[in-house]
Amino acid sequence: MTKVNDESIQAGQAVYNQFTLKLYDLVVLNLSNRWIWRCPKRYLLEQYNQSVSNNHLDIGVGTGYFLAHCHWPRKTKLFLMDLNTACLEEAKKAVSPIIPTCYQADIYKPNEALYNQFDSISINYLLHCLPGTMDDKSTVIANAVAMLKPGGVLFGATILSDEHLQRRLSRRLMHFYNQKNIFSNKQDDYASLHRVLNQHLKGIEMQLHGCVALFKGTIP
Repeated sequence: MTKVNDESIQAGQAVYNQFTLKLYDLVVLNLSNRWIWRCPKRYLLEQYNQSVSNNHLDIGVGTGYFLAHCHWPRKTKLFLMDLNTACLEEAKKAVSPIIPTCYQADIYKPNEALYNQFDSISINYLLHCLPGTMDDKSTVIANAVAMLKPGGVLFGATILSDEHLQRRLSRRLMHFYNQKNIFSNKQDDYASLHRVLNQHLKGIEMQLHGCVALFKGTIP
């Protein structure tokens, strides 16, 4: 398992640049999601539509596809957070009518200036790209939850390694991504995800589509 340090955190997002982001929606959201992870993107979009507020922070923004396609409440204030500036720029362009505020930040580190600021936060397809065990990633969830207002919603999705959820193609691709330090999820299973979410949130909702877990919870 990859240790959590600045080098491993950088490695998880280094693959995303202007070239790879142009292919991301096709390769990841359309092909891999549907045929390898077996979680068509419509399930992820449905979760966004059901969970976003008009005061929303998206952490680990990718290309901003779901932000660009979900149905936003009126007078939405949108905030983007990512360590990768290429991702921030791509997502900012995708949702440009909303004019989001961007933060370049490492979610493994607390951001006290943003505590108690947001009514909803998404961490979609973020956890499996972060180094460490699920217990290490509990820090990430804690840091995200700290930025929610009372009653706020945290939601997201992540790719799990449970053997019974895998198929031959997904197992091989996940192994390849772990070897390249794009993923770090060899020990990320359903039970550990559920346990860690319960440490920080109440009313946990989880659903499985293929080897992807969609999750959602609130804070008191």
